[in-house]
Amino acid sequence: MATIQPHRVRPGRGVELALLVPALLLGLAAYALTGLGVTGELPGNVVGYGVGMAALALGLHVVLRWRAPYADPVILPVAIALNGIGLAMIYRVDLGMVARGREQDFATRQLGWTTVALLLAAGVLVVLRDHRTLRRYTYTAMVVGLLLIVLPLIPGLGAEINGARIWIRFAGFSLQPAEIGKLVLAVFFAGYLVTNRDTLALAGPKVLGLQLPRIRDLGPLVLAWAVSISVLVLERDLGTSLLFFGLFVAMLYLATERTSWVVIGLGLFLGGAVLAATTFGHVAARFDVWLNALDPEIYNRAPGGSGQLVGGLFGLAGGGLFGTGWGKGRPDLVPYAESDFIVASLGEELGLTGLLAILLCYLVLAERGLRTAIGVRDGFGKLLAGGLAFVVAFQCFIVVGGITRIIPLTGLTTPFLAYGGSSLLANWIIVALLLRISDDARRPAPDLVLGPPPGTTTAPLPVRTPGSSRAGAPRREGEPEPSADPTERIAGPGGVR
Repeated sequence: MATIQPHRVRPGRGVELALLVPALLLGLAAYALTGLGVTGELPGNVVGYGVGMAALALGLHVVLRWRAPYADPVILPVAIALNGIGLAMIYRVDLGMVARGREQDFATRQLGWTTVALLLAAGVLVVLRDHRTLRRYTYTAMVVGLLLIVLPLIPGLGAEINGARIWIRFAGFSLQPAEIGKLVLAVFFAGYLVTNRDTLALAGPKVLGLQLPRIRDLGPLVLAWAVSISVLVLERDLGTSLLFFGLFVAMLYLATERTSWVVIGLGLFLGGAVLAATTFGHVAARFDVWLNALDPEIYNRAPGGSGQLVGGLFGLAGGGLFGTGWGKGRPDLVPYAESDFIVASLGEELGLTGLLAILLCYLVLAERGLRTAIGVRDGFGKLLAGGLAFVVAFQCFIVVGGITRIIPLTGLTTPFLAYGGSSLLANWIIVALLLRISDDARRPAPDLVLGPPPGTTTAPLPVRTPGSSRAGAPRREGEPEPSADPTERIAGPGGVR
């Protein structure tokens, strides 16, 4: 028989510091090997790069000691390791492009975004003392999330890149507001579902063993479906559409534990996607590339051919089991090898073994997020942590599934690895929120105080005396004398009922 023994919870900051060392060395070694593999010498800024990354990671570690001492000690080292590997591969693609006579400086810009993202994560941990504060802004989060989704559709502000209208240009910068929108909508979904969980879980008829929801309760699901299909059709972004709807259905299932919501949600989305693929040309082109990637006609079609997808597949095949080594492959031959196709680039130079190790890091990150969701004591925190962990895992599945032709190719980026400021900012905010919630989940509960606090006097307990019906209170006129039978005093005249 299993027994539960009380044990002392350790903050874990020492473990985190010990794990940060190999995480930083991993990124630094990849950066140095990239320079050696391409140019035969170490990168000129390798010392500054290493010192800068170590300062940023240790700075966030100090903030955790100060503001969230019981936060999960594994989340930060895993995120630092993934960020470092991504920086090394972006630097590798830069060197390949320079060798082909095309000057690129994505790595320096990504290092700048990394600095901003880590400072932003530290700011979230300092300002947000309790994650339950976010629940006050449930419907504000809904409005802000929807505004962020529709921003790219505003003329003069939105920009269409590679056929998808998911960018906005502002003050010389390009941002992808949907990356921040997914966080804001996760806050809304968690706040809404924790309030209406009982209605969504218990009400509704049961048909063939499947408990169906009531028609009036389908409103939120239909709204999320309509927004997702609108993103797919108007912004031509299959990945964001799939991510939003998957996030809502997953959090709905976490809140209600009803399989019928998942069945209905998948049916709605698949029906909408098939309708869009047969009605709108740009959606149909995505499906053509997915189903007939090796067809010469599809391969040579311009624009919208399958050359990028096929190039990534050949890169993965060329990497084999152990890869060509850092700086020994040709990932720069594939368009957008530093962003959308960075997984194919890593697969070519690190092989299947290295790619599986990277995917294992994502698995650990998602597992720690779900562990946090199980451990935290409030319903809002459980749903928010579960939703954020699902976002990381599901986004990885969408990206890797698209590159390996399991699902149609999308425009989503790999968290922490791919080049892009908005993606990096959003994912480090996710890390900050998971750390904040995990601090509450792992923090020991306050000890129960039995008896009055020290220094206070104990008030005498009221004593029932003959002639009074309640302790210390005189018996009212006409009230019967209390019986000496204890059973009758509990259940009233007549005994136990």
